Amino acid sequence: MQNNNKKFPEQLISKTKIYLILIFILLLIISIENKKWIIPAIIIYVIIVSYAILTDKKKKSEISETIQDLKLTVDTAAKTSLINSPFPLVIIEENGKIVWRSSKFVSEFANIDINNYIQDILYDLKEEIENIKEQTDKTVKVQVKIEGKTYNAIGKFVKSNKSKEKNKYTIIIYFIDITENIKLQKEYKDSKSCVGIIMIDNYEENMQQIENEEKPQITAEIDKCIYEWTNETNGILIKTDRDRYIYIFEQRYLEEIKEDKFSILDKIKEVQNKANVQFTLSIAISNEGKTDKEKYKSSQTAMDIILGRGGDQAVIRENEIYKFYGGRAQEVEKRTKVKARVIAQALENLVQESNKVMIMGHTNPDIDAMGSAMGIYRLVKDLGKNAYIITSNETTTLQSFKEALEKEEEYEDTLISKEVAEENIDENTLLVIVDTHKTNYVEAPELLKKTEKIVIIDHHRRSADYIENATLTFQEVYASSAAELVTEILQYVSKKVNLKTIEAESLYAGIMMDTKNFTFKTGVRTFEAAAYLRKCGVDIIRVKKWFQSDLSSFVKIADIVKKAEIVNETIAIAINNKKTKDASLICAKSADELLTISNVTASFVLGYMGDKICISGRSIGDINVQIILEKLRWWRTYNSCRSTSRRNDNG
Repeated sequence: MQNNNKKFPEQLISKTKIYLILIFILLLIISIENKKWIIPAIIIYVIIVSYAILTDKKKKSEISETIQDLKLTVDTAAKTSLINSPFPLVIIEENGKIVWRSSKFVSEFANIDINNYIQDILYDLKEEIENIKEQTDKTVKVQVKIEGKTYNAIGKFVKSNKSKEKNKYTIIIYFIDITENIKLQKEYKDSKSCVGIIMIDNYEENMQQIENEEKPQITAEIDKCIYEWTNETNGILIKTDRDRYIYIFEQRYLEEIKEDKFSILDKIKEVQNKANVQFTLSIAISNEGKTDKEKYKSSQTAMDIILGRGGDQAVIRENEIYKFYGGRAQEVEKRTKVKARVIAQALENLVQESNKVMIMGHTNPDIDAMGSAMGIYRLVKDLGKNAYIITSNETTTLQSFKEALEKEEEYEDTLISKEVAEENIDENTLLVIVDTHKTNYVEAPELLKKTEKIVIIDHHRRSADYIENATLTFQEVYASSAAELVTEILQYVSKKVNLKTIEAESLYAGIMMDTKNFTFKTGVRTFEAAAYLRKCGVDIIRVKKWFQSDLSSFVKIADIVKKAEIVNETIAIAINNKKTKDASLICAKSADELLTISNVTASFVLGYMGDKICISGRSIGDINVQIILEKLRWWRTYNSCRSTSRRNDNG
């Protein structure tokens, strides 16, 4: 508007000049033709110019008055709109002092001490206020609850030109009531469905122990407990099999279930029977997916993970996060092919959901840890995902194996350091830990905090410092080695895994080492795994060479064994006084060698490793060396670099 007002007088003045120039030219031509017209022409031209100037001033004055009237009208309208705003409106200073309130603001918050809310709003807008210092004006929005109502507080920051202080702002805040919108959104979200799966753990095995006449009564009692629990959430329960139920309910009850912490898990254990068999449940609930079918598939994936963790638990999958409940019952140790299949399927799903996979074992990894990592690596690669193995270059226990691995071009970028892993890991990276489950014993403990997707595959007895937030755990204390567990997984994934020769050999070597050449903790499943690997092209002689010691190491081991002392007739204790890089390997081999002595059922070898102390324990009798080592608190204080244990089937 102002631009148009400026253009109009400029255009008017421009046209007047043209007319004056034309008149001047005409009068000049007339004067040249007839000199008598010179003086009259000058007089006429002066009169015309004077008239033009007077007329121009008058028009400018009229235009200015029109613009002033228009501006006054607009300002009045703006002020009227501001005062009579349909929304509560307040003008405040940066310090929270209220300068002016609209009539709607006064009526809306008449019975409320609004000053405290104003201060809170300004506090929430602090960052926005700081960002606004470099700008002329800015509009920001904050959601605030006032006496049961929800408002969008829209703040307009206007720089005050009258203030003597620089960067001084006045804030105009509009309050828009969105309470009904929030209620509608909540109602829409709450009305969405959640789909769950409920399974009775070990149903067939438990029922085999119960008398036939008691089975219908037990089944009815279990059904009653489950139906009563689901009725509390107005859910729909459909029994699809003898041990399986589909559970559908509205999302509004999900928080109640969380607060209840799945009390049904404890209630189902109270079902009495003459055989004193305890029943447990596995429950998986998901609200992820646009359709109920997608939610059902999501809950199926969650159920696979629950079963892989041993059952007697519940999980809620929400926003791509698993939250677990229960799991307090003591698990009955057993190993079935069904569990291996379930674990394999769950691991395959986790790999598919991840961008990349990182694999690591324990510190100073042995061939069991490395072989297990190689097996998982091949599984991930065959599923079309990138995989990396985290290992230290300082380890001497795998020197022969690494020399063989260096000849394979594919693995040139596969082995990475923990520093490289820490730089590249993210929330969507799957971290697979093999041959350990301890937080302070993994190759890179700092990685545990950088991802929530963690899988554990281990055969050691669970210790107090286990990794608690693992998504999937395959921990079988009766397995000979982690390599045996990984080999079983490879056989049961949906996609056929094509192991390369060196990968199969590393797995075979892991089983061979932990079973002492298939003489210790060796079961039917161990030989089945070894047979599978043998079919993959394992060269047994080549594997055997990886375990050979040089003459220098053999002499060191012999010296340690020579100085060993026998305690309580069956326990051998020795000390390695020499500080060498391969101290942990020498200690481990010495502990193994001590077990070859007659009547020795347990051995402990201690050694120096720089400023650290390592201890290796072995057992072939009823002594559980891991429990002994766990009670030696000092080895944790001194950051013991290695504590390996072996346990027999009766231990």
